[in-house]
Amino acid sequence: MGSGPGPGPEEPIVGRDEELARLYRAVDPASAGPVVMLAGDPGTGKSALLDRAVRRAEAGGARVLRAEGSESESGLAFSALHQLLRPVPDAVGRLPERQRVAIQDAFGAGPSAPGRPGAPGLMLTGVAVLSLLSALGDRRPVLVVLDDAQWFDRASLDALSFVARRLEGEPVTMLIAVRGGGHLPGFGRHVPVLTLGPLDSAAANRLLDLQPDSPVGRTRTRILDQAGGNPLALVELARAATEHDAAAGAPSAGPLPLTDHLERVFAARLNGFPAATTRALLLLAAMDSADTAVLAPAGLPSAEDAVWLPAEQAVLVKRTGRGVRFRHPLVRSAVYHAASPGARRAAHLALAEMLREEPDRRAWHLAAACPGPDAAVSEELERTAARARRRGGHAAAAMALQRAAELAPRRADSARLLVEAASAAVFTGDLAWVEELTASARTRTDDASLLASATVRAGRLAILTVRHTTVFSRLIGAAGELAVSQPAAALDLLACAAVVRFYSGEDSQRRRIRDVLRRIPEDAAPAGPRTWVTAVSDPFEGRAQLVSLLPRLLTEAEARPEQLTTAGIMAWLLDETPRAVRAFDEAFDHWELRGSLPEGLGGAVAWALVERGRWEQAREACARTTAVGRMSGLDHAVACAATVDATVLAYQGDTTAARARADEALALTDPLESRSVSVHARRALGAAATADGAYEAAYGQLRTVFTADGAPVHYHASYPALAELAAAAVRCGRREDAAPVVERSARTLGDNASPRLRALISRARALLADPGDAEPHFRAALADPVLEHWPFERAQTLLDLAEWLRRRRRIAEARGPLTEALETFRRLGARPWTERARAEARAAGLDVADAAPDALTGLSPQQRQIIGLAARGLTNREIGEKLFLSPRTVSSHLYRSFPKLGVTARSQLRDLVEGTLTAGGPPGVGHPGR
Repeated sequence: MGSGPGPGPEEPIVGRDEELARLYRAVDPASAGPVVMLAGDPGTGKSALLDRAVRRAEAGGARVLRAEGSESESGLAFSALHQLLRPVPDAVGRLPERQRVAIQDAFGAGPSAPGRPGAPGLMLTGVAVLSLLSALGDRRPVLVVLDDAQWFDRASLDALSFVARRLEGEPVTMLIAVRGGGHLPGFGRHVPVLTLGPLDSAAANRLLDLQPDSPVGRTRTRILDQAGGNPLALVELARAATEHDAAAGAPSAGPLPLTDHLERVFAARLNGFPAATTRALLLLAAMDSADTAVLAPAGLPSAEDAVWLPAEQAVLVKRTGRGVRFRHPLVRSAVYHAASPGARRAAHLALAEMLREEPDRRAWHLAAACPGPDAAVSEELERTAARARRRGGHAAAAMALQRAAELAPRRADSARLLVEAASAAVFTGDLAWVEELTASARTRTDDASLLASATVRAGRLAILTVRHTTVFSRLIGAAGELAVSQPAAALDLLACAAVVRFYSGEDSQRRRIRDVLRRIPEDAAPAGPRTWVTAVSDPFEGRAQLVSLLPRLLTEAEARPEQLTTAGIMAWLLDETPRAVRAFDEAFDHWELRGSLPEGLGGAVAWALVERGRWEQAREACARTTAVGRMSGLDHAVACAATVDATVLAYQGDTTAARARADEALALTDPLESRSVSVHARRALGAAATADGAYEAAYGQLRTVFTADGAPVHYHASYPALAELAAAAVRCGRREDAAPVVERSARTLGDNASPRLRALISRARALLADPGDAEPHFRAALADPVLEHWPFERAQTLLDLAEWLRRRRRIAEARGPLTEALETFRRLGARPWTERARAEARAAGLDVADAAPDALTGLSPQQRQIIGLAARGLTNREIGEKLFLSPRTVSSHLYRSFPKLGVTARSQLRDLVEGTLTAGGPPGVGHPGR
């Protein structure tokens, strides 16, 4: 039972010809686009247009899944998704186990238990919904209709927006109706919006002409003037004027009800209804749910019951085979608000009694019936929040906790619940809401530790926004105030401030962090948080001491994934990348991220994988961060992932895609607010230009990561660019400009430089030195065995050394480093560097055959990812889960890729990717659609 009106086939839709044609095109399989959003004010006809599109789609053989938002269920996690998928339980049952369990858990019907660490997260739920819709599309086209989506619960919106971004190429169309200007969390600029404005004068008059008692004269003029082109207002004002004039015996002289007061028009029709009809309408209005299977048998009259007849005759409801529906959301609102407070409470209590088997919905009805504080209902809502959190419904949990706080009789309990609500709201990405909740908590308690906890909750979200200067000032101020009275909370805030310092790269922030850190007693908290603050805000000063603490921190974090990840990030910052990757691997073995936000400095995982040569895994991590960041509106997280992705694409030779991703990162951030993003993006653009052989452009990009006088723009991200800066400088005649930059960095780092940075500086010095002086620097750059853990950087140095040796006519000596470099570039898939190494090898007299990975050149970046995963033996469903695609999309990419690669079976892919496929070898047996 919902609120979506729907004209019968005989009821015309006036003045919406263009909009209706656009929706018809959307549901036409031959010309369908994946997603269309219909936006407009109440009464503009969104639901009526959707109904027409549904009928057109059904006539064409499409399967229609529909969900209608309602205010009363907006706090129930996954309620809209449950409504959408309830008609297809068999399709859910056919999903792979992990995906099936994810959906069942989301609906509260899965095996998840409180505290179960392996509970599926929101990302897997999104993949499961995508797979389900794609599978349904194997049989016939699917139309997903989301009406009144502004009232969908946030967890459903997150899952559906995730799906909407991945429908290209699927036989699935999504139509969305939303109030207002078309803004819907998670649905960004990629969704085309069809806006329903007011009807023009001709259409408005035509609509009035179609009314049973078409108004004339002054009454018509007043209706046209006051309705403002709103179709519902035109119809209802005409009906109200007719009824009023009939009762009065003459046209009314006063103003007609205004459009924003149309509820009064509907409420006036309630007069004289039988008590049973009034009660049934109020129950329907208080419920506003599509879950008739639960409530109809429990006491709500069925659609066939004569109790609905007066309301139907008054054009308030519409009876269909599926139940009873309000003709418009304003009808529901009018019915509900026309009732007395006591009647509304009685309705909610009656519904709560009917819903004893639905504890979450029951709790909300009990809350709606509360005239004041109620400890028992507050506790019910707290339990509802716990269940929502376990299913990944963080917005629903926060809403339940916020309402529980309002009903808690004791101020201390209310404050505690508000802090917990803020903790849950952090994972929605809604900073304003988190700040509102923490501010409310401050008005209810003087408990310093609780208030500090609230401040920390807000800080952990704030660091993921792009407002780094403002956020840092807030965090450092709060940390300073708490340094003595609440040292543990102050350290937590400093930890957040250090992350902001990393993102912004502003040197003055390092000094302020140090000042507050000195004021916190040494024994006030474990060593881990203090070490984190130091390592993140300045990883080079005192690096040796920080590195010496890593083994103990990693040992203490064993089997504790969050601590392992934290220690791994510190290891990465300190250029202890092998330790970092081991920590990340162990963390992921124990724990799958359950929150829907990337953690602060989460990009460290992807960067560490890039440095270790695990490029495709790095891109998978970027895909996850990008999906989550977009769902949560966190542009900075998306930008961080884009810079890593751009770097890998440049290394692989897809320079057009690399530049697009780097430009995206730069567009999402302010370079003065986010120096880390800016520097990483410029390094990616420099790598892309180098891959293209455009060394002047490469030097221009790389030179911007240092200031005019040679200082690093970012204290951590700039230094790894030194060797590439030197390489580009040599090739475009900028040696004299680059040399002082390298030497200044070497002096600044001094003994605090990591082995990796010392090797990069040595390579830069070798490239910039006079030819006769270069060899010692090359040898120094390759001397430490630990450098093998940075395979791409080592291979670049080996290639530079080989080129130098060949130019010195030491050809035999050049062949060893050349062979090793070529093998590494081939294994990594670094095509531009493979080509350069191959050309150098031929010049050195080596017999070098064309490398098989070059066959991947004609594929898109996504196709290469899919081919790489398929070569590792993953099925289409497994690939889809990793890359957040449907199995159909994966299969489609494989079918398009196989002819380009000259293969006919999956069994050939491993040899192809590893570079060992023999030309003209016998085809294997397999199929890309597995």
